Parts: sequence; structure tokens; C-alpha cells
Amino acid sequence: MEKNTSSDLQNQFANKAQAWSARFSEPVSDLVKRYTASVNFDQRMAAVDIQGSLAHAEMLAAVGVISEEDRASIEKGMVTVLQEIEAGTFEWSIDLEDVHLNIEKRLVELIGDAGKRLHTGRSRNDQVATDIRLWLRGEIDITIDLLRQLRQKLAGLALEHAETIMPGFTHLQVAQPVTFGHHVLAYAEMFGRDAERLADCRKRVNRLPLGAAALAGTSYPIDRERVARTLGFDGVCRNSLDAVSDRDFAIEFCAAAALVMVHISRLSEELVLWMSPRVGFIDLADRFCTGSSIMPQKKNPDVPELARGKTGRVNGHLIALLTLMKGQPLAYNKDNQEDKEGLFDAADTIRDTLTIFVDMVGGIRVKADAMRAAALQGFATATDLADYLVKKGTPFRDAHETVAHAVRACEEKGCDLADLSLPELQAFHPAIESDIYGVLTLEGSVAARKHIGGTAPERVRIEAERLLAETAA
Repeated sequence: MEKNTSSDLQNQFANKAQAWSARFSEPVSDLVKRYTASVNFDQRMAAVDIQGSLAHAEMLAAVGVISEEDRASIEKGMVTVLQEIEAGTFEWSIDLEDVHLNIEKRLVELIGDAGKRLHTGRSRNDQVATDIRLWLRGEIDITIDLLRQLRQKLAGLALEHAETIMPGFTHLQVAQPVTFGHHVLAYAEMFGRDAERLADCRKRVNRLPLGAAALAGTSYPIDRERVARTLGFDGVCRNSLDAVSDRDFAIEFCAAAALVMVHISRLSEELVLWMSPRVGFIDLADRFCTGSSIMPQKKNPDVPELARGKTGRVNGHLIALLTLMKGQPLAYNKDNQEDKEGLFDAADTIRDTLTIFVDMVGGIRVKADAMRAAALQGFATATDLADYLVKKGTPFRDAHETVAHAVRACEEKGCDLADLSLPELQAFHPAIESDIYGVLTLEGSVAARKHIGGTAPERVRIEAERLLAETAA
């Protein structure tokens, strides 16, 4: 259904029972009103709608389409409208369908004909596209800052535990020893990429559709670049058909949001595992956990569990938006009203989740002894023994086979590689000397990996301090 233009507004506002102009022979039914209305959820864009309208009015006055007196009246009226909205006294009406017409009707009530002139040179099609971009730009800025805060907390945790040894896993089997600091910095890298993606997405969000009108532009002598500068946009959308119908920027944001939540979910899974008494690597503050209605001993990690679940919700919004757009012809279609609820919820979900995780990560209590004990299981330094033999001139595949025999012997004896005497080790390979014990210790293993990206405590400190400096507010 084509959205109405400013010429229809007077009749529409004069008679709520007739939702459109005299073009229609009967009013819209109450069920259809409820089905098609968006005001219940798009009213959250009221502030940016007013912001866009004020920039539009300023431009119309500057190019002589409306008078300076009308512009001043519009500005004064919008101040009152915004105050009413913020105070909760504004009367939202489903008869007026959306945030735009609700605000415009109230403006006309306040200032009369000047309010009716505001919609000159624009359509709700380009108006809503502008509102979404203005709103989403703000949400992206908030999210990027929350990611910065989370990375800062992770860096602080890493610096504190640069020497805390834990098992590194592949296939959830003990693989090699790493430091806990190095482990949490891996998540700082993930969230750093998330911030980069959102910053890049923001560039495409920050283009102005206003001035495209319904789909073909307008015959009024508007100055789109002026409006773009006023609203802080980097530029204007270059094609009117694309300007009103494009939702790529929303899809791109939801894709970035889904990846944020995937990374949150991976961290959540580890927090849940680590907090299990069977593992016992960490403890979370009580405010992030709940108890059981029947088992008094329970302390359940509800926040990471729920975050893990909410990941599916955000992923779903991405798929919904992709599906929404896949079959739409140019230009605007009513389908696009369905873009907002999923987008709003995705933004709300990552904002709330990141806010909580900033607090929660900062309060993680690490049980270093349990981590170290776990690292002593599963022959975590076996690769170090193989590397030692390679450095002595043994081909890696031969060294690999030698160490496999040594591990099997230790399994039979119920001991670790470091527990074998020097003669026992030399029985597996004569090149082994007394310096092997510095290699087979957990501390020796992690310390040897001091290259960029390695798990050595000195490298963890360098990376954590770099990240702390980078994320300083």
C-alpha cells in the first residue's frame, strides 16, 4: 500500500475515523489498523524523527520553500512535542499508524498551518529511512563503546593472570599449557573485530535518504547536502529508488550483532564449564547467578546461560531481515515495516548483554590452583618434549613417535612425563639430557612461547598493556 503524502494529511487529521483521503470509500477496519500500525514499537524513534524534521524544516526555510516564521513555529512546536513525549504525557494514537503521523498531528494542533507545511518535499518513505539510520547510528556508537569497555576488562584480567597456568584444549581434550591471561585475550581479539565491523557498518548507515521523497525525488529546490551536514551524515544516498528501499545497512548491523553474540556465547559456554564444581576454574559473583527452588546448594550461572540462549534470538533477526528483503521489487513496500522490531531487539539485546558482561567479567574470581592441577593432567607438555628432540636434530615425525611411546609408558605407570627419571627418559632417546626438566615443566612450556601471539607471560603482559592503552577512555 502506497504511503500517503502531505496533501492528504489535512483530511486525515480532521477525521480519525477515515484513515486515508477521500480516495477511499470506507474507513480501515479496527483489525487492519492494529495489523498495520507500527506506532507501538516505532515511537522509540520519536527523538530522531523530530531531529530529522527540524533539519528538514531548516533546509526548507534556507531555500525559500517555507518562511522563516514557519520554521521558527515548527521548532517551537517540536520542543513542546518532545517535552510531552519525554514526560510521558504525549497521546499516541493507533489511528495515526506510526510515530511520524502522531508527531505531525500534534504539531499541527500546536502551531496550525505551519505544521502542515513541514512535510513539503519529503515522504514517510524517506523519513522513516532517515529515522532508522539516525537511531541505529547512535546504537552503533553505544555498542562500540561497550565493546571497548569489555575489552578493557578482559585486558585487566589478562594482566592480573599473565602467569596463571591452565590447560589449553582442542576437542575439549588437554592439549598444551597456556596462561589464563592468554586465553581471555583471545576473546578480546574477537570483540575487537566486532568493534571494527560495527565501525565499518556505521559508514554505510551514515548516509542520508531524506530528499528521495516517496521514490522519485521531489520537484522542490531542496538542498540534501545541507540536511546531511546538519544531521552529521557523511553523505547522501545517490539514488532515490535505492534510498527509500535499502535496508542493507540494517541487515549488516544484524550480521555484526549476530557475531557479537556468537562470541558472547562462546565465552558464556566456557564460563559455564569453568564454574562447574567438576572443573572449578572460576567463580562468578552472586549477582550474576541464581539458586534452585529445590536444591539449596545450587549456584547456577544464569547470566551466561541466558546470553548463550539469546544468541539464537539475534541470529534469528538476521535471517528474518534477509528473508524480508529477498523478494522485494523497487521501491518502497509495506513489507519494510517488519524491519524494525527485529532490528530494535537485536540492538537492545547486544547492548544489555554487553553491559552485563562488562560488570561480570570484571568480577570473575580465578581459582589458579585448580587450573594448574588440570594442566598437569593429559601430558600437556608432550609437544614440548617433541620440540626438544627436534632441536637436538631428530626429525619431527621421529620425535613425535618417541614421545608417543613415552606417554604410553607414563599412562601405564600413572605418572607425568616430568615424573620420569633422566635414565627413564633417555631410554626413549639418548639425546635427552638433564635440561629436559626445564622444558617439561608447565612454566617452562609457556615461557618458551614468547613470540607475537604466544602464551608466554611476558608476551601476555605486552599484549594486555597494549590493549589497556588502546581502550583507555
